[in-house]
Amino acid sequence: MKKVFKLTMLTLIVAGFTACNQGEPAKAETKSDEQSTELEQPQVQEALVEEILTQEQQAALSPDDVIQSFKEGNERFMNNDLTKRNTSQQVRNSTLAQFPKAIVLSCVDSRVPVEDVLDRGIGDIFVARVAGNFVNVDMLGSMEYACEVAGSKLVLVMGHEHCGAVKAAVDDVQLGNITPMLEKIRPAVDMVEYKGDRTSKNPEFVEMACASNVRHTIKEIREKSPILKEMEDNGEIKIVGAIYDLDTGKVDFMD
Repeated sequence: MKKVFKLTMLTLIVAGFTACNQGEPAKAETKSDEQSTELEQPQVQEALVEEILTQEQQAALSPDDVIQSFKEGNERFMNNDLTKRNTSQQVRNSTLAQFPKAIVLSCVDSRVPVEDVLDRGIGDIFVARVAGNFVNVDMLGSMEYACEVAGSKLVLVMGHEHCGAVKAAVDDVQLGNITPMLEKIRPAVDMVEYKGDRTSKNPEFVEMACASNVRHTIKEIREKSPILKEMEDNGEIKIVGAIYDLDTGKVDFMD
């Protein structure tokens, strides 16, 4: 009797296990059908921009057009919506010529990626960088080449908040070649009319010094480059300033 009972129980267990297994293939088949349907759906991929600025397109631009395109590009940067570009193809397409719309003078600060901040690609802008975004004869020569020779329509001096070079100039740092470099920025610091704490520990004063430094650099460009001054007077280019906000990513253009 016990043997019969055991055999009966064993038969029931095996039957139940078999029934469970028989139900699984149907589920797997259904899942497979769903995956197959998903794979059959067309994959929509945004086209990558491959073109670069042509000479005709550059010539058709006004300085205000360039400023507006920079503002729109910066808006995309802040929204994490940068233009998708085929950089490799753009490099190949620009091998024989380039017609950038502007030259941007920026600080060397690693937190200020100029092309990304303005959403520009290969062949769009010249970028000159030096700690504290000041001008010397090399920078002026580069700007003259960009505008007079290569046809750029804008000179943008872009400073940024919390600038280490400006802070060093504020505190009159004495260190190797940094000291003579800071002498290019000190006049802008001295121009700030402020009666409070005039040290780098005061964010308000540093912010004012950064803005003063941009204005001073623009003044230096106009005074030391007759070529650029004449081009601006003739309406061929504009020389403008801006401040990049590290907290928001916004580029605020100055009047």
